[in-house]
Amino acid sequence: MALGSGLTAQTIAGNFSLLANEKIELVGFEGLNTYHIDSTTIGEDGTFRLNFGPTDYGMGLLQSPADQKPLVIVLSGEEVRLRGETLSFTGSIEVNQGTQNKRFVQYATEQPKREQALSAWLFLERMYSRDSLFSVQKEPVKAIEQEKNRLQKEESDFLNSLTQDSYVRWFLPIRKLVSNVSVVAQHRVEEIPATTSALREINYADDRLYKSGLFREAIENHVWFIENSAGPLDTVFTELNVSIDIILEQLRERPQRLNEVTDHLFNLLERRSLFRSAEYLALKVLGDEGCSVDDKVAKQLETYRAMKIGNIAPDLEFRGKMLVKSHSRETVPQKLSELQSPYTLVVFAAGWCPMCVRELPEMIELYDKWSAEGVEVIVVSLDHTEEDFLQFADNMPFLSVCDFKGWDSPMAESYYVFGTPTMFLLNDHREILLRPNSVEHMNAWVDWFLLEKR
Repeated sequence: MALGSGLTAQTIAGNFSLLANEKIELVGFEGLNTYHIDSTTIGEDGTFRLNFGPTDYGMGLLQSPADQKPLVIVLSGEEVRLRGETLSFTGSIEVNQGTQNKRFVQYATEQPKREQALSAWLFLERMYSRDSLFSVQKEPVKAIEQEKNRLQKEESDFLNSLTQDSYVRWFLPIRKLVSNVSVVAQHRVEEIPATTSALREINYADDRLYKSGLFREAIENHVWFIENSAGPLDTVFTELNVSIDIILEQLRERPQRLNEVTDHLFNLLERRSLFRSAEYLALKVLGDEGCSVDDKVAKQLETYRAMKIGNIAPDLEFRGKMLVKSHSRETVPQKLSELQSPYTLVVFAAGWCPMCVRELPEMIELYDKWSAEGVEVIVVSLDHTEEDFLQFADNMPFLSVCDFKGWDSPMAESYYVFGTPTMFLLNDHREILLRPNSVEHMNAWVDWFLLEKR
């Protein structure tokens, strides 16, 4: 049965006494995005009514421009009645009707206290088991264990008291798992193996997750947890790749969701400089006939297949309707391969790119150092007008070129560039040696190169 099928339209109604005459909106979740469900203006007496339907089954947000914080609410096929002062003052809000919302509020109120107490008992447990001053005290150790078990059983009993088909029964453990990754990684390291396994059991094809508001958080916290708990970097990449395999397998039969997750996961890995796993994801998806991604995502992934380290980069020609600017060269080369340099850093950038405007001055300051070690720099600008390009390249001591075609530039397309700045370090055979993710990264390579020469 599809999620929410068989349900009829439901309402959320109530009274927020301090939001009279203000707009209130009900928002739902769909994967990485939110969407509008219904909105109204709260009456002078504070009353309101909003509608939601079967396709909205999951979690939602009540929000108002006049309030600072939205209210999380369960949209589970039951009538909901609320009373309070404002959305953000949750202590004033009562759930007068709606069993799942009542239980959700109860858990949200009680569980943080249990978690806080459990953390305290775990701290004492470590003290009494490791410190010789306390380890001889058997009775306190026994009492600590009993209280830990009681707290855990209390939570378990609460969840088991919910009906099997209750959305809240599914949602609460998933939210706890995803939210607790930083606590486990930093303070409960003994739970790392179990947490890793639990994260891998999350099913990204599950419609309940898609409508939960946890979809993005589950992906991002999964990656963060492995990055910060798996140990050495080689192990991090191995573990990340295992998780990537599991997620892709879950989504093989859900092409739209596969595209959504692949695109977000790929960009997340790149932002966190986890390039080996970004490459693994790209090559896995492109090489698997069972993984069907759209052209936009496929082109973005293709950069790792076509432009991976060890490949030969395409030659770039500086002819036709193109402006080539150089402060230091008497003879301007006609193509990239004419640059007589042991190493060349090809930089795709633009004056409209905030990161480029910040990083290029750093590159200019380091250019003399890099050049002395045989590293030439060429900037391929994706600006659209001569004026913008000349202003952007005005102080660059190295070669800069622009064909004013932006993302449609054949140079950008041949290098599979989808963001700026994008950099490739080549040797004199145009073999890709490095894909620096920043000027700092490139400068670290130069420092390493200098050290190797000594």
